[in-house]
Amino acid sequence: MNFHYHLLINPAAGSGNASKKAEQLIDLFDQHNYTYTPYYTEYAGEEKEIAERLAGMLTPWNEELLQSSTDEPYHLLIVIGGDGTLHQVVNQFYLTGVELPVSYIPAGSGNDFARGIGLSRQVEEAFKQITEADRPQKINVLLYEEKIKEEYGLVLNNVGIGLDALIVATANASVSKKWLNKYKLGSASYALYLIKSLLLQKTFPVMIEVNGHQQEFNRTFLCTTTNIPYFGGGVPIAPMADPKKEMIDLVIIEKPNIFAITHLLLQLLRRKHTTNKHYRHFSSSRIRIVSVVPQHGQADGETMGQRSYDLCFSTSSQYIWYKDN
Repeated sequence: MNFHYHLLINPAAGSGNASKKAEQLIDLFDQHNYTYTPYYTEYAGEEKEIAERLAGMLTPWNEELLQSSTDEPYHLLIVIGGDGTLHQVVNQFYLTGVELPVSYIPAGSGNDFARGIGLSRQVEEAFKQITEADRPQKINVLLYEEKIKEEYGLVLNNVGIGLDALIVATANASVSKKWLNKYKLGSASYALYLIKSLLLQKTFPVMIEVNGHQQEFNRTFLCTTTNIPYFGGGVPIAPMADPKKEMIDLVIIEKPNIFAITHLLLQLLRRKHTTNKHYRHFSSSRIRIVSVVPQHGQADGETMGQRSYDLCFSTSSQYIWYKDN
């Protein structure tokens, strides 16, 4: 297949690391004589506007293209930015009703989506995975509807209420995150603010509905609905999650005392936390979560605000163009 690559670049992602990665990627395209067109965002949210403009130029996927002998190029979008940038792009396609494959060069702070699907975080290796692929991979994604504010959309990674969302809100607003990103230590900012958030986050009640059964948790500390094993820059909060399965994983942690928290964190580092009595895991194709006490929320590492939530989740799919090694 003959390709024309459209590069949507958010140079501010990763506190500027995306700009450097875009330069590396463009050098590789030039070395291999690939046809491409770059588009740079200049302000927050412009990635959605660029995606909307490009939608009519990009090529939808179907298996018949593998047998096609046409000389017409296949127009593929590659997003260079963080998980939040990719989130905005695929949501723009979803909300406007178009189904298009996208590819991705992870250049943010956490890069959990790439980690979760097996896409390299190194530019040269990711370039090979993209350009050597002859078809996209079908990835499970989460659809959500928030009934209180009547919001809906698509999530690639996870939606969190409580501790992880507080960490995201604090880290995203921090000066240290920008400094650490400069030295490729962006994930460390989450670890730095984890300790602070552990002290600040208070317990709250949630009601969940899974497979038609309702349960209530009165001392919830963390409530994360996820599609991949990771959050917060590589923390394996749900190691059983698989983005190739049409399933939603929900993790709830009820707040233990300070000694039990320390034990839980040590278990988390060794990936033994799923046996902890404060850790609860649920799996279903449809999940509802109600949190009436206002809490911080996050979707794909982007803050959703501090408020009450009534969230309903279901599954869908998104084509991501890369070669799964």
